[in-house]
Amino acid sequence: MLVVLLTGVPAQADTWRDRQWYFGPMRLAEAQELGRGGAGVTVAVIDTGVDSGHRDLRGATVPGWVVTREEPTDNVDTGPHGTGMAALIAGRGHGDGAGLVGVAPRSKVMPIRPVNDDLLIANGIRWAVEHGAKVINMSFDVPSDQVLEDAIAEAYANDVVLVGAAGNGGGGVIEPAVFPHVVAVGSVGRNNRVASFSNRGPEVDLVTYGVGIPVARPGNKYAVTNGTSVSSALVAGAVALIRARYPDMRAPEVVDRLMETAIDRGAKGRDNRYGAGQLDLMAALTAPRAAPKTSSAPARIPVQAPAAASSTPDPGPSPIVIVAVGVLLLIVGLSVFMVVRARRSS
Repeated sequence: MLVVLLTGVPAQADTWRDRQWYFGPMRLAEAQELGRGGAGVTVAVIDTGVDSGHRDLRGATVPGWVVTREEPTDNVDTGPHGTGMAALIAGRGHGDGAGLVGVAPRSKVMPIRPVNDDLLIANGIRWAVEHGAKVINMSFDVPSDQVLEDAIAEAYANDVVLVGAAGNGGGGVIEPAVFPHVVAVGSVGRNNRVASFSNRGPEVDLVTYGVGIPVARPGNKYAVTNGTSVSSALVAGAVALIRARYPDMRAPEVVDRLMETAIDRGAKGRDNRYGAGQLDLMAALTAPRAAPKTSSAPARIPVQAPAAASSTPDPGPSPIVIVAVGVLLLIVGLSVFMVVRARRSS
C-alpha cells in the first residue's frame, strides 16, 4: 500500500543512501550487527514480483513462485511495488556506499505472486512455508475469506511470523492485516506521530516509519514514497534480524517481543492508532528473554483407573492363618475340658 511515488528516474545512487534518514533513529547499524544482518532468514514477499537484477538486490533473492503458473519466479516484476518492498527488507546497496540497504541486508527475499486473489495468495503462503520462509510480508489489500485466514493460521502454527500493512486512507485495518496471527503495521512520520493516512482500529499492532521513505524500482531506478506498505516491510526486516539473533525463538515469542518492547505513543497504553506502540528494534533485539509462560489451565491430577476385576480364583486364607486358628481352638478346647473336670472332682 504505497500512497505516493514522488520520483522514478535514474539517479546518483549514493544520494539515495543518504535519504535513508530512518537509519539513525532506528539505530539500524547497531541492530544489523546484533542481528547478523538477518543471515540465514528467508522473507517471503507476497507482491508483484521482484526485479532481482536491480543492482541493490543482486544476491538478495531466492527463487519464489508464480502461483497462477505453478512455476518458479526470479527476476520478474509485474509492477514497481514488490521490488520496493524487497529492497527495504534485504537491499545490499552497491559499490562503495551507494544504493539502498535494507533492514536485514544478509537475509534473502522469496518473491511470491500474484496478490489479487485470496485463494492464490493462500496457495502462495503454503508454498513459501514449505520452502523455508520464516517471515512473510504482505503489503497489500485484497478482499478475502476463510481460505486465506486458514492459510495464515497454518503458517503461524508452522513457526512463521506474518507481517501486513494496516492500509492507507485513515479507515479501518485492511485484509489480510486484520486477521489474527498477522502483525498489522501502521505508519508514523519523522515526528513519531501517526500519519494521517494510516488506518486505525483495534487490530493495529505496531507502527513504524512510513513517510518519505526511499525505495528501489525496477531497472535500477528509485523513488520516495509514503505508506503502510513500507512500514510493514521495515517490520518484516526487523523480524528477520530478531530471528537471526535468536534462531530458537518461536514465532509467538518474536511477536510478543515486538509488542512488549514497543515505545508507547499517543494515549497511554494500547490504542487504535498506534497499537502497542512504535517499533523499538534495539529493545526487541536486546531485551532479556522471558521465562516460558506457565499455562493458565488448572493443574490436572492424573486419575488412577479402577483396578480391573481379577479372574484368578480366590486362594483363600493362607496356611499360617489356618494353623494359628487351629492352635487357638485347641487351647480353648483344653481350657474348657479342664474347667469341666475340676467341677466334677469337687
